Amino acid sequence: MAGKQFPSLAHGRPGSSRCLLAVGALLVFSAVYFLLLSPSPPRPITSPPSNPSTTTTSFVASLDSFLDSPHRPAASPAAPGDLNAAIRRAEEARLYGDPRGAWPSAPAPLRVYVYEMPRKFTYDLLRLFRDSYRDTTNLTSNGSPVHRLIEQHSIDYWLWADLIAPESQRLLKNVIRVERQEEADIFYVPFFTTISYFLLEKQECKALYREALKWVTDQPAWQRSEGRDHVIPVHHPWSFKSVRRFVKKAIWLLPDMDSTGNWYKPGQVYLEKDVILPYVPNVDLCDYKCVSETQSKRSTLLFFRGRLKRNAGGKIRSKLVTELQNIEDIIIEEGSAGAKGKVAAQTGMRKSLFCLNPAGDTPSSARLFDAIVSGCIPVIISDELELPFEGILDYSKIALFVSSTDAVQPGWLVKYLRGIDGKRVREMQSNLLKYSRHFLYSSPAQPLGPEDLTWRMIAGKLVNIKVHIQRSRRVVRESRSVCTCECRVGNTTRML
Repeated sequence: MAGKQFPSLAHGRPGSSRCLLAVGALLVFSAVYFLLLSPSPPRPITSPPSNPSTTTTSFVASLDSFLDSPHRPAASPAAPGDLNAAIRRAEEARLYGDPRGAWPSAPAPLRVYVYEMPRKFTYDLLRLFRDSYRDTTNLTSNGSPVHRLIEQHSIDYWLWADLIAPESQRLLKNVIRVERQEEADIFYVPFFTTISYFLLEKQECKALYREALKWVTDQPAWQRSEGRDHVIPVHHPWSFKSVRRFVKKAIWLLPDMDSTGNWYKPGQVYLEKDVILPYVPNVDLCDYKCVSETQSKRSTLLFFRGRLKRNAGGKIRSKLVTELQNIEDIIIEEGSAGAKGKVAAQTGMRKSLFCLNPAGDTPSSARLFDAIVSGCIPVIISDELELPFEGILDYSKIALFVSSTDAVQPGWLVKYLRGIDGKRVREMQSNLLKYSRHFLYSSPAQPLGPEDLTWRMIAGKLVNIKVHIQRSRRVVRESRSVCTCECRVGNTTRML
């Protein structure tokens, strides 16, 4: 056999042949070992590339196109008479139907059932926003434009619009919409809680919240799981507030988690259950061309434009103003509403190396994502901040984290920033360009965009969700051993 494979070795000495064979085997083994251990290049995205001319990141532009397009509701068959039995049959068919496919090498797409809610909870609210968004005189009590706030928290629109789009127009392949409840991993509740909060009268909004609550909790799938496998977008910290206590076991899509109890009650939100989503940026993306053009013009060391006085954790802002004012290459200024304010913020960020991101009334701020898409390295001073998609994204590559205690020490922050060498700055600026795609909502939703990463985060919770659903259905209610992760009273994450 060896002579047939290696005829040139047949005439050599036996010892020489064995030596050559051993050397050959060693070379082959080395090559295989090198290939296995060498860092493999990232796998190309298999989804079809999008056409930039047909992709929009503008909420208003996307909404206009969405509402002007005919939407045929998906077939919404009634839930089976015994939903538990139907779900169990479907799961057993997947588990036992094909032994080779029981544990696939690649994760299966997340299967999402989208409720067909009455239009008053969905389309009517979207039309209300579209028909009134040009009214710039509508401000909140602290002077923020209502419609800008709605845009910043419009994650409910972007996720829903992608889920219900025809499959031929979707680019995301890790999440699919199913039309039968027993096939679903997750149930999506498409209620626009932020629009209703800001654009309806207070009592009208509360009545709508109660009506939506009853509609959802009457669903057999909700009653089966007590909402654990249901996704509810409550991205503005005031939205859905009057009825939250009745849906606290559902997956909430949040901007952050507040451990002070000002916005969320203890036991309502925690990382094991909920998902943090980025705000929609208020400024335009500074792409590769923009970054190259602004690189030499970034003469400001540190930039901040916004409200200088805030409540709760945001009280640090006034202390920072006192510490950083009147320093030559640092700009700290009060923000202004409207288009002029947006231009001023965008221009300032594109002229700066670092952008200050202190806590506001809540631990997070849309300013963080404005800085990221502007190519301005965020300096985060918010000790209680939870970040979107952490576990998938490494924020240490694009942002600096400073404790509140250090930040207000005389001279500390300025000395720290001036001491960062140019190589690290350039590396972080380069990483900002790569990371920007993760924070740009778009139509159609893009692979590795925020919509995609949202479903990846939820898919990672799926096994734990199913554990708690099954456990809740068999544990004796009076048992002392009913504690679950829902007993947590808050986050204990601390900045190191």
